[in-house]
Amino acid sequence: MNRLTIRARLTLVYGGLFLLAGLLLLGVTYVLLYQRLSGNAIISGTVSGLPPGVAAPPPDGQLFVRQIRDDITTDTRQTLIVQGGIALAVIAAAATAFGWLIAGRLLQPLHQVTATARRIANAPDRGLHERIALPGPHDEVKELADTFDLMLARLDHAFDGQRRFIANASHELRTPLTLNRTLLEVAVDPEDASPELRQLGRTLLAVNARHEQLIDGLLLLARSEREVTDRSFVDLADIVEHVTAQLPPGKAAVDSAPQEAPTTGNAVLLERLVHNLVENGVRHNLPDGGWVHVSCGTRPDGTVALTVSNTGPVVPRYEIPRLFEPFRRLGPERVAAGVPGAGLGLSIVGAVARAHGGRVRAEPREGGGLVVTVILPIAPPDS
Repeated sequence: MNRLTIRARLTLVYGGLFLLAGLLLLGVTYVLLYQRLSGNAIISGTVSGLPPGVAAPPPDGQLFVRQIRDDITTDTRQTLIVQGGIALAVIAAAATAFGWLIAGRLLQPLHQVTATARRIANAPDRGLHERIALPGPHDEVKELADTFDLMLARLDHAFDGQRRFIANASHELRTPLTLNRTLLEVAVDPEDASPELRQLGRTLLAVNARHEQLIDGLLLLARSEREVTDRSFVDLADIVEHVTAQLPPGKAAVDSAPQEAPTTGNAVLLERLVHNLVENGVRHNLPDGGWVHVSCGTRPDGTVALTVSNTGPVVPRYEIPRLFEPFRRLGPERVAAGVPGAGLGLSIVGAVARAHGGRVRAEPREGGGLVVTVILPIAPPDS
């Protein structure tokens, strides 16, 4: 019973109540008819109910009349039970079908609420602008939909405020960081600067560059959290070739095997997605070298896929979801001062993929490293 839908439960309740009421009505009718036939007996020791002036029949005739009376009573009861039961079954079936239709009609607003909630759940942080706006009388379902709309409005306002704050704070912080970099470059540039001063300047420049990278990552993350509305045709194969060609020589060898992977979206954001994945694969690799493999192509289900796999340390499966959170790294070695990066690479990848209607999944590679796959919608034929 718990596995049945609300519509099926309401239908069973409607049909059950109607059948119970019909059985009760049939039983009451049977009792009343039985009392009526018994109370108006034609023969009860003597013949009663005869018209005035009509002589009573002889004893043999009384027995014959009593037998006829009993046969008529029995036939009437049987007819009532059989015919009434058949009629009740037919009407109960019709009432159950009618209850199914009525229940579906009454639950239609709930289906609209569920569909809206599902669309928002599939596009978190970007579908909050959608509203149910349920029409109809102000009943319990309308009150539920209006409450849901109010909750969405408040969440939308809160997320917009958060994104604006990140963007504004990042812009405000970039100005002093740029000024600091300029002053440090001027301070360490003179030839008469002592070696200690030049070393201090290089250290401060590295720290300043790290902060600038963090600010740029926050700006990009705030931008990629919004759904991409202005889309253009993009081939991921072109982006993969461009990104891998621009990589400087590193400790890990990068090879690519891109195939045509047409999609639509923002080319700058998609390039950042590919760049972050490849850079993450190179940065978190074996200390004495390794490899990074990049591939892309179409899938039979009508999507395109970008896959970046690399060698590296063993990654526990339960730690993978943490890697897509901002400022989260795996293990203490990834937060050391000598390790570059701001901890936003994979979180930006996830945000960009969701903004393009796609998804990201990562799996640990046997022997160490990760296999990260980004799945995006394929470009329509007319794009």
